[in-house]
Amino acid sequence: MRLLVVEDDPDLRRQLTAALEDAGYAVDAAKDGEEGHFLGDTEPYDAVVLDLGLPILDGVSVLEKWRRAGRKMPVLILTARDRWSDKVAGFDAGADDYVAKPFHMAEVLARIRALLRRAAGHASSEIAVGPVVLDTKAARVSVDGLPVKLTSLEFRLLSYLMHHKGKVVSRTELVEHLYDQDFDRDSNTVEVFVGRLRKKLGVDVLHTIRGMGYTVTEPDDAP
Repeated sequence: MRLLVVEDDPDLRRQLTAALEDAGYAVDAAKDGEEGHFLGDTEPYDAVVLDLGLPILDGVSVLEKWRRAGRKMPVLILTARDRWSDKVAGFDAGADDYVAKPFHMAEVLARIRALLRRAAGHASSEIAVGPVVLDTKAARVSVDGLPVKLTSLEFRLLSYLMHHKGKVVSRTELVEHLYDQDFDRDSNTVEVFVGRLRKKLGVDVLHTIRGMGYTVTEPDDAP
């Protein structure tokens, strides 16, 4: 899953980026509204953390531009605690949720997880496909109740497919959502990760659809 952080305070931007990366996400960061708008308008993010008090172009304007352009990714806005009017303006512009500053990083992570689940149509923090269970809160995977140790990229790949279970996801889409902007992307590595995941999971839930991509389905629904 790939996220964008738009925050002008360098310390907070680094803290948010580090916390989200530690939680297993690929993260890009922007220091002002102009850069943030460009990235959000040209890259396929799964969710965005957007500060409203940005230089050059304020957060509300950024969000309004995205929504007018048809960009539908979930957006979590950061607002000043005593500025209720900012929250109203953010929601009117198309925000999905907000966190007031100062905040606990755990709250941001929880709200991001909730936004990603809702966007994919899942209500619980656990997503199950047959005996495979992805715990989005703990960032863990188990099969038949037994933990499966995955690398960060393997987890990110499985997480994206399980959030979109039953859908065929192209290799290009996976590459766009697995890596941040600065990563040296190679679509061939996706096949390597898929092969490793199949071996580690040991159950028939991850399938290659020739010429189209990959999908995660219940074992009885194998294509």
